[in-house]
Amino acid sequence: QVQLVESGGGSVQAGGSLRLSCAASGSTFGINLMGWYRQAPGKEREWVATISRGGTTNYADSVKGRLTISRDNAKNTVYLQMNSLKPEDTGVYYCNAVFFGSAVYYWGQGTQVTVSS
Repeated sequence: QVQLVESGGGSVQAGGSLRLSCAASGSTFGINLMGWYRQAPGKEREWVATISRGGTTNYADSVKGRLTISRDNAKNTVYLQMNSLKPEDTGVYYCNAVFFGSAVYYWGQGTQVTVSS
C-alpha cells in the first residue's frame, strides 16, 4: 500500500501564489504517474496536471501557463506551483499516484485552496 499526504494549501488573494506538496510513503517502488486533481464546491473532481516518472508533464487547458507540476523521485514527492491564482482555482486539491502496469489510482486526503477576489 502507498500513502499520499498533501500539504501547502491555504487562502490567498487573486493573483497570489501557493505551492502544494504531496509526499508518498509505504510501498512506493514502481510509481509511474503522479498528478493533481481538484474539486470545487458542488462540482465534480477534475484533472489538473500529471507528471510521469521520467518528467513528462500534461496540463488541463484552464491551468496552462499558471500552474507547474514537478517531482522529486528520490523523495517520492510531487509538487504543484500555483501562480496567478484566480477565484475559480478554489477547491480541494488531491494528489494521486499510479503504478506501472496498473490502472488503480491512489489518492491523498486533499488540501484546501481558497482564492479570494
